[in-house]
Amino acid sequence: MSLHRHVLAVLFTCAPVVFSQSFEASFSGGESYVNTKSANLGTYSPDPTSGTYTLHDGFRIALRMTLNQGRFFGHEFGYAYNHTSLDVPAAALNNGGISLPGTIPAVTNIGLPGHQGFYDFLAYAIPEGKRFRPFACGGVQFTAFHPEGSYGSETKYGINYGGGFKIKLMENWGLRFDLRQYNMSKPFNLPNASGRLLLYEFGVGVSFMM
Repeated sequence: MSLHRHVLAVLFTCAPVVFSQSFEASFSGGESYVNTKSANLGTYSPDPTSGTYTLHDGFRIALRMTLNQGRFFGHEFGYAYNHTSLDVPAAALNNGGISLPGTIPAVTNIGLPGHQGFYDFLAYAIPEGKRFRPFACGGVQFTAFHPEGSYGSETKYGINYGGGFKIKLMENWGLRFDLRQYNMSKPFNLPNASGRLLLYEFGVGVSFMM
């Protein structure tokens, strides 16, 4: 069974529990931010001067399903689409025969979409029923990177943590603000890669509450 089928199976298994409690469905948009250290994914060859693959910031769209269990806790399942971009060094382009030597740019930037599934445990600072509810969260995720122009993808697994707050505007509608850090190993197993990939989410969303 594929990874995506596993995720769907978990969601359907949890459905009876979800709808027996306070339920939220949210749509968010915002920025995927990569700090300078995380942006270096490695080099073209073991030679450190052969050219660096550099990841850049992008935008993010997220869908979340939240079960608020009790007065102070919740469980959240979600899917996000991250669209970042990647600088590909000239050495990699030369090797692929894309352009003649001497006319190739120092780097070429390509899109690097990422499909992400995640779970988070939520702990609220203010009990359910209040209009303003700050929360902290932590959980696990997978991210499937799919470089544009490629037929393959690579999936990395990791943890995430952060927080935010929710504001109830009307009986069934509200706003949410999220700040998360998604921590995973760097994709593509490139030479001279070091450290972890830290992808940050800055998001604003609309929630439907039951």
